[in-house]
Amino acid sequence: MKDVRLTIVGFGAIGRGFAKVLCEKHAFIAKNHGVNLRVSAICEVNGCLVNERGIDIGSALKPKNISLHKDFRDSKTIDVIKNVDADIVLELTPGNIKTGQPGIAHMLAALSSGKHVVTSNKAPLALNFKKLSDAAKDSGRQLKYEATVGGAMPLINLYKKTMQINEINSIYGILNGTCNYVLTKMEKEAVGMGIALAEAQELGYAETDPTYDINGTDTAAKIAILANSLMGADVSFKDISVEGIEDVTQSAIELARKHGHVIKLIGDAKELSVAPLLIPFNHSLNVAGTLNAVMFDTDIAKRITVVGHGAGAQETSSSLFSDVLDIANRINNGTFI
Repeated sequence: MKDVRLTIVGFGAIGRGFAKVLCEKHAFIAKNHGVNLRVSAICEVNGCLVNERGIDIGSALKPKNISLHKDFRDSKTIDVIKNVDADIVLELTPGNIKTGQPGIAHMLAALSSGKHVVTSNKAPLALNFKKLSDAAKDSGRQLKYEATVGGAMPLINLYKKTMQINEINSIYGILNGTCNYVLTKMEKEAVGMGIALAEAQELGYAETDPTYDINGTDTAAKIAILANSLMGADVSFKDISVEGIEDVTQSAIELARKHGHVIKLIGDAKELSVAPLLIPFNHSLNVAGTLNAVMFDTDIAKRITVVGHGAGAQETSSSLFSDVLDIANRINNGTFI
């Protein structure tokens, strides 16, 4: 059985979610894919766990501070990425939409040292998609990023693996569960945005600071990635026209309802825009709560709508494993040496 070695960079909610699923699914992966996923390193801001024979993931998940683990080293993440033997680097750090760092540096270091990259970090790709894609091509390694857009929803891989014959006319839809929850709450229960947002925070659907969700920044980053990866664009997050839901009032929602519509925050990869728009009650994008919904409009398959959970550590790990196993299977088959 082929060992495929992983370095996990970022051991917060997403990194720990991936590790938990790896513990649960390790035997399943070995049986069904014929590969042994072995974690060689786990990196956080205060240091790294390193054991090239394989870190015991169960023990790594126990302490909240990895410095308490027996494999802890006071090492810099960049040095571990470059020097520790690994086939795939998972870049799972929080994104900084202003700079894309430290994710950009991590990805470039991994690719330049001959490692594949799988990421959930949308900021680097939203800002520097071409630079990172070119670096992957130059290195002969894969840069995969299904988890950056739509959480568990298979948007990028759906097109690249099963819809290649289709020319995409447009991609648009709901790409932020926090906004969708808030707007659904306002529409269903006739409450103001402040109350709806406070409940979203209480339930863990919104961050303590939900600014990037509410002002459309998160959706715009995802639209930039979709436009570049699936529609052949060469754009940055900064090229997206963005209007959030801050100014959506209860009276506007009631007026829309009277005319058979709801208000949803819609990102459009063709128009490079994010804005609250009117959606008919019977439209396939009219989904409730924290669900996301994205529609592909194509020449052959016509319209295909994907609905699913766009966030959550466990849900996002589904997309991460899709990318990891695609690379692992190719390593196992000798496509990558």
